[in-house]
Amino acid sequence: MPICRVALTRSVFVLTAIAAACSLTACGGSDPSPAEQLTASLQTNVKNVVVIYAENRSFDNLFGNFSGANGLFDSTGKLKTFALQKDRNGAVLSALPPTWGGVTAAGQTKVVTQAQSMNLANAPFNIATAFQTSAGVTLDTTTVTRDMYHRFFENQMQINGGANDGFAAWADSGGLVMGYFDYSASGLYKLAKDYVLADNFFQAAYGGSFLNHQYLICACAPEYPSADTATAKPTIASVNKDAQGNFTYNLTTAAASPASAMDGKPTFVLSGNITPQNYADDNKFYAINTMQPPYQPSGNTPVASGDLKLTDPSKATTLPVQTATTIGDLLDKKNVGWKWYAGAWTAATTDGQQDPSAKRTVIYAGDSNGVASTTAVDFQPHHQPFNYFAKFDPNANAAYRAAHLQDYNDLVKDAAAGTLPAVSFYKPEGVYNQHPGYANLNDGDQKITDLVAKLQASPQYKNMVIVITYDENGGAWDHVTPPKGDWVGPGTRIPAIIISPFAKKGTVDHTQYDTASVLRLMTRTFGLDTLPGLKLRDDSLVKNGGKPMGDLTGALNL
Repeated sequence: MPICRVALTRSVFVLTAIAAACSLTACGGSDPSPAEQLTASLQTNVKNVVVIYAENRSFDNLFGNFSGANGLFDSTGKLKTFALQKDRNGAVLSALPPTWGGVTAAGQTKVVTQAQSMNLANAPFNIATAFQTSAGVTLDTTTVTRDMYHRFFENQMQINGGANDGFAAWADSGGLVMGYFDYSASGLYKLAKDYVLADNFFQAAYGGSFLNHQYLICACAPEYPSADTATAKPTIASVNKDAQGNFTYNLTTAAASPASAMDGKPTFVLSGNITPQNYADDNKFYAINTMQPPYQPSGNTPVASGDLKLTDPSKATTLPVQTATTIGDLLDKKNVGWKWYAGAWTAATTDGQQDPSAKRTVIYAGDSNGVASTTAVDFQPHHQPFNYFAKFDPNANAAYRAAHLQDYNDLVKDAAAGTLPAVSFYKPEGVYNQHPGYANLNDGDQKITDLVAKLQASPQYKNMVIVITYDENGGAWDHVTPPKGDWVGPGTRIPAIIISPFAKKGTVDHTQYDTASVLRLMTRTFGLDTLPGLKLRDDSLVKNGGKPMGDLTGALNL
């Protein structure tokens, strides 16, 4: 009987898919195309898409030793030969620079100083074992390593037109950019082996977390109108131009910047948070590096004696309210349910709505060394992209905001009850997001794999696709050249794991994807309008001799 029920259920799915495909062609006598059949099957079988968004790891940094993937090692286990890192003058470095300020974050029990990080070969290296001789320690995934540059223009300077040989030269961390972890004992690694690991998946936007979170929901960069005359005086990047007067992606180096990466980290005239006017050939200014939400929780406080739900707009890093179309708007238009769940959201909201003079204990609040812990969770407000948009005004749209922006605890309850919306995003708080500088790999790995187990126990899992990915590379090198797209990206390659009853289990998917491939999957699954940025990205890829991004259906058997 169980076999009969399974067969019958599958037959119903197939018949329903065929009927849907027929409707796509209006039953005009012609057979549905393979693409139409796939769309029909996707819409019949997939009812829930869950995106889990971790932090700041390149593909090679975590999965460079994954069997069958385009990683660091050949089939015999030998490290491949890669383009050598170059100095700022274009000459090949004879060795990697020191890790400026030391490898390990403050307060770690295992310490590797700057001096102990010197004289590494110009090549990728295992972070765990590289300093056994110089520092007498073996690091592991419980170690918090120092943070590294992950900014818009710096990322492009490191990619260096696709050569990926400028990472050490243009890092503020020196040689650490070339380090990788043996991540094979982790829970996420096991999930990648059991399900699908995508090894050709790129961060959608160059640079850091702020811009990639924005791109995740709108496939766009936020605007800052009249940034050059704004009373808040946001910082506008100083960028070089070519001989024809066109902007390049190279920041203007300061006169006192060390000529060689061996002598110190680079310094710039201004690595600002806003593009120069007309950088995107549309006469506008765009926010590209970390800016703060106009609503609490925010990294900027409310105005003294003002509305405690709102952020002080006079601060240089407070972004004006955004109004671009988001994936949330398109889901609403089709009456498709969705939520953004964030770890520590409730606590951070309370923390943000204190008097400006009160000390923050949740928002950007790690321990005394700036490291996150279970008692100092280090909530990151610039990881909450919907909180920048007018539709989430806490006064004008309080009910809508409460319905869509919720806490991790709500995610757990909804999963257990089988009441998850069709689209769910989950953003871990600092302690669990795996971000170098304030978090280790181990804590986030345990949290995320535990959540996957909870989702798999949900009655909704039978029709679910879970995508675990990272917002950006965190400054870490990767050897794969990003495809040439539009002015926003894509940037460096990052990991992505696809988990589903429909996953092509135990495989590596080599399809070209970027962060917004999850938006493409949602668009196809729920019949949404296409965000303009998705069309721009695909058109730009084709114009530059490439191919459009995939929508993750290559990882699924449908």
